Amino acid sequence: MPTAAARVPLKLPVRPDQVWTMDFTQDAFASGRKFRTLNLMDGFTRYAPRIEVDTSLPGQRVVRVLEELKRRGRKPEAIVIDNGTEFTSQVVDQWAYENQVQLHFITPGRPMENGFIESFNGKFRDECLNENWFLDLADAREKIETWRCDYNQVRPHSALGYLTPAEFSQRSAASSGCARMAPPFEAACSTGDSVVTGVVLDRPNPEKVSLSVD
Repeated sequence: MPTAAARVPLKLPVRPDQVWTMDFTQDAFASGRKFRTLNLMDGFTRYAPRIEVDTSLPGQRVVRVLEELKRRGRKPEAIVIDNGTEFTSQVVDQWAYENQVQLHFITPGRPMENGFIESFNGKFRDECLNENWFLDLADAREKIETWRCDYNQVRPHSALGYLTPAEFSQRSAASSGCARMAPPFEAACSTGDSVVTGVVLDRPNPEKVSLSVD
C-alpha cells in the first residue's frame, strides 16, 4: 500500500487543500520540561489549520489531528513531510492510503524542500515560542492558539497580496465558486475561555530565551 511519492520537486499549489505541509517544533515549560508542537499549513493559502501541542506527539496523534480536520471539512491531496519516525510510521501511512492522500517525503538533510513550513516555523519560533514563558501545557496551548489565530486572521501576508490567510482562503472560494475552500470551521478562534475574533489578546510576558532546538 505505497502512499509516499517519489522525491521529485512538487509544483507550487494553485488551489487550497492541494498541498499541505507538516512539521514539528520543540520548546520547554518554565520548569524545563520539554513539549512539542505539530504544525500544519496549507501551501496555497498559508492558512494554518492546526498547531497541536503536547509533551508527546506520536504517529497515532498525528493521525488523530488529520482525522479531526477531515471531519471538519479539510483534507489535503498531498502532504509534504520530513522523514521523522512519526511521519514514516505505519499508522500515518495507513491513514494516507485509506484517504487517498499522497505523502511526499523530502530528501533527508534538505529542509529547504519543505520551505513553506520552514518559513512558518521560523515566524512561530521568533514571535511566539521565544516571546513567551509557558507555565504548563494548558498555558502553552492557550498562548500558541492565540498566536495561530493572529497569524491566520489578523496579519496580512505579502505573498498573498497583503491579505490574511483567512481572507485569501475566502476569496479563493468565492472566485472558484467552491465554498469548501474557505476555512469552514473557524469563524472565531477559541483560546481557553477567550475568543479571538481579529484582536490579539494583550498579555505582557517577560523576555524569554528559548531552550529548544527545531
